[in-house]
Amino acid sequence: MLRINKLFTIFFFIIFSCPASAHVQHYEYLKLIEFDIYRNKDHVGTHTFSFKNSSESKLSVKSEIKFEIKKFGIVVYKYFAEGTEIFENGVLIKFNSKTKQNKKEKYVNMKLENDKYVIEGSSYNGDAPLVYVLGTWWNHSIIKAKAQISAVSGRIIEQNVEFLGKEKLKIGDKIYNTLHFNFTSSDNKLTKKKRLNTHVWYEEKTFNWLKASFDKSGKWEYRLTTLK
Repeated sequence: MLRINKLFTIFFFIIFSCPASAHVQHYEYLKLIEFDIYRNKDHVGTHTFSFKNSSESKLSVKSEIKFEIKKFGIVVYKYFAEGTEIFENGVLIKFNSKTKQNKKEKYVNMKLENDKYVIEGSSYNGDAPLVYVLGTWWNHSIIKAKAQISAVSGRIIEQNVEFLGKEKLKIGDKIYNTLHFNFTSSDNKLTKKKRLNTHVWYEEKTFNWLKASFDKSGKWEYRLTTLK
């Protein structure tokens, strides 16, 4: 068993230490990813990604999240977010997002400039190195990143990533061979509200994002509905 785990470790180091641009190229034929969002087993909303190649070198990824939480039939929490990632030759060159949490608004305006990311966000204004990855999860290069950039507020989230093993995952009538990872904050001083602790499953062959789950004011789960 130890030898098998060691071989897996070597395999992931080789695969996921490739440049982020190489990882984005895995998705050049992807058009749409859609998830249903569940909280405490109740369906509360959706999260969609649409992919468009405007040229051989340029890719845009648009995302939209919307959900609402009800209590006794009354909406007590409403969330809507939309964002656009622009890649050129496999490198993220621009990202913009707007988020509305009830009446609270957050945003990120980020661009590539002089080999670094310049971020103007509701929680962070400053620079970030290119090796930091935007936390939108569909791009599996996030697995090897030392930190991710919040797509909601722009804050920098330093992370630890643990490979938990290969698993078979049933979605609808299909069985997927998946790679299961757990992402946690490396900064133990963060409050529980700010701390990262997310489980993510990627398909072993294509590296497509298939599922996510986390606990934060309830048990949340992303269940794939469309992948094409």
